Amino acid sequence: MAFVFCSALFLLWAAVAAHGKLNWNTTEFLFTFGDSYTTDGFNISAGVNSPVPGFTSSNGPNWVEFLGGTYNVTDTKVFNLASGGATIDAALVAPYLPTVLSIVDQVSQFETYLADKPEGAQWRSDNSLFAVWIGINDVGNSYAWANVTSQSEFHHVLMSRLFSQVEKLYDSGARSFLFLTVPPTNRAPLLLEQGATAVRAISAALDDYNAQLAANVQAFKGKHRDLDQVTVFDTRPVFNLLLDNANTLGFVNATGFCDAYQNGTPDMTTQIAPCAPVSSYFWLNTLHPLFTVHNILAHAIATKLSG
Repeated sequence: MAFVFCSALFLLWAAVAAHGKLNWNTTEFLFTFGDSYTTDGFNISAGVNSPVPGFTSSNGPNWVEFLGGTYNVTDTKVFNLASGGATIDAALVAPYLPTVLSIVDQVSQFETYLADKPEGAQWRSDNSLFAVWIGINDVGNSYAWANVTSQSEFHHVLMSRLFSQVEKLYDSGARSFLFLTVPPTNRAPLLLEQGATAVRAISAALDDYNAQLAANVQAFKGKHRDLDQVTVFDTRPVFNLLLDNANTLGFVNATGFCDAYQNGTPDMTTQIAPCAPVSSYFWLNTLHPLFTVHNILAHAIATKLSG
């Protein structure tokens, strides 16, 4: 009788697990889309098993690499299609170089190389997570435009374009999504150097963009009842907590950076006098946080996805 009871419990647990929502502990494939905060230099056009150069903007691993490495509990395979400097659509907000791949381009690459589930990337709808972190450059490059009737209306245009691409991923079989909000780049040296007026303007733009992102995620969920796990991870509390408590947490400078480090260093512990070691700073340069910040962010994401 005890054996039958235990067997029944196991079958019940297996049935619940089989029909439960995807979480980080059961994610076998992770597809990421975004900009310099996300890219690691992987080039899908060179093949699904191409080496990952590991080029990041964080002077070390970024959140994707930490998530797929340090906090990888099920040997999740990562395909990172992000491109440094990316915007949602280059026709709406031009990137700093014409060679930068927008979200439109990245989704096109997914459709070309990964949607058909080739050897080495035989993903399924029930074991794959699609993560999108975009908007830093869209907001940063457009918040001061004088040729738009309303910044909020322009964000509506951006959201429409972004979710047209999310729909393409859905049509390819994606059912679980992770959306990250734009972090408080109003606190980055790039904006602080421009003064209070610029900071106020971009702060309002960031708030509106992130609110529209959350609303569009809800609309997307309402439209598709067969979605599995859809998560909006708000990056702002993590960034703000670290910046607000920078001294306590050991950051030597939360509002600036060391000029000697801004283009990267030979290793993650480099020190060039009179600066403190590079790992002691929050910002590597005018806009990009160091790997230490990405590590904390990745841990928080893994925790939320595992809940």
